[in-house]
Amino acid sequence: MRQPPRGLRAGPPVDAAELLDEGPWRHRYVTANGCRFHVAEAGPDDGSAPLVLLLHGFPQTWRAWKHQLVALPAAGYRAAALDLRGSGASDKPPRGYDTATLAADAAGVVRALGASSAVLAGSGWGGWVAWASPALQPATTAAVASLGEPHPLIALREPWRALTPSALRHLARSQVPVEPEWAVRDGSTVEQVLRGWGAPGWATPEVVAEHAAALRVPFAAHAAMECYRWVVRSRVRPDGRALASALARPVAVPVLHAQGAEDGAVVARAARRSGERAGSSYRWSLVPGAGHFLGEEAPGAASELLLDWLGDLRL
Repeated sequence: MRQPPRGLRAGPPVDAAELLDEGPWRHRYVTANGCRFHVAEAGPDDGSAPLVLLLHGFPQTWRAWKHQLVALPAAGYRAAALDLRGSGASDKPPRGYDTATLAADAAGVVRALGASSAVLAGSGWGGWVAWASPALQPATTAAVASLGEPHPLIALREPWRALTPSALRHLARSQVPVEPEWAVRDGSTVEQVLRGWGAPGWATPEVVAEHAAALRVPFAAHAAMECYRWVVRSRVRPDGRALASALARPVAVPVLHAQGAEDGAVVARAARRSGERAGSSYRWSLVPGAGHFLGEEAPGAASELLLDWLGDLRL
């Protein structure tokens, strides 16, 4: 059995069932793109309400959207918070953490939920997938909301301008084998990311402990690192070049792009250039007092932004 690097001792494994918190939502599982996905859903599921698919980032799970699972249905929308491939209570296969597969996952879940298309709202990695979906899965993508994540080409082509030194160090550290997984499982990476990227004072010990526990579900830490590994290593491979080519086309759907003014991972000035990749229906918002994890750090402001923007769409 492979031992953890010296100084790192991961906590006990966590059963994914422990992450299925009760609330004004229903937990369900759907099969899509060859995997079984967990979704927390609220609002009418009879086709009478537009679907908003909520996609989390690292080190989050569906729980990142608890507040929006209340606010969106109250305004007449059907909200579904997805555990992405490799996260939470969804399947954790050894591969499939490239952007095209993740976008296909989201599209498959939309169809499995009985909808022909959905608004994709993403945070962090979820925002990356949402940005890519109009190019990769146009039939199921009605609109895109990205919280805390610039257009992928901004980060791919000029990472030193788009990302903070903290985010660049995290990206680089993720590329080596074994040690990053242990640092995720023992909670040290989770604590560094939450406190370094969120607004000062937000990541209390309770917040850190909840997020860290979710990444002690077996295989979740490895899956999380595989996403970062793919995005770096694919830059010189055909699949990475194909993604960049697809993303070079202007985003053809309405876009909401919001970022916390205290974001410790993404440089606001560079992120704002994402509008150059979008069409005329692009809306930018900088949220004061919030960091990288907008939906959790500033749930009221994030929900208000989403609802105001959704109200202007023809869904």
